[in-house]
Amino acid sequence: MTKLTVCSVTAACLLVSACASQTGWTPTVDTYNNQNSFRLNQDMHDCQQLASQASGGTAKEAAIGAGVGGLIGAAGGAALGAVLGSPGKGAAIGAAAGGIGGASKQGIQSEDRYKNAYNNCLRQRGHRVVN
Repeated sequence: MTKLTVCSVTAACLLVSACASQTGWTPTVDTYNNQNSFRLNQDMHDCQQLASQASGGTAKEAAIGAGVGGLIGAAGGAALGAVLGSPGKGAAIGAAAGGIGGASKQGIQSEDRYKNAYNNCLRQRGHRVVN
């Protein structure tokens, strides 16, 4: 891989990793008539920890997606580049595009798992989660 490719994939990982679990997203909970509202702060803390574990971590998942996407993109780009006369350049472009796409996909999926785990945890503890 070229330095440009590595830099592109690294930049994509950093951009994708700035998602909800990294920015402090929390679900909205309706405490009206909730017998468990006195435990809400502790439950939110506990559920946040559990959700982070369940999601695998956005940055880690984005890095995995970037690596896999970069390899697949490099192979496809090299094949296309060979047809067009420049397999090295094609591999570099394919790796960068595949890395960015793979990082984005894995990061978004990790965030969805995080939010779902957080919401489910709070619901299991008797809270009414709005979002």
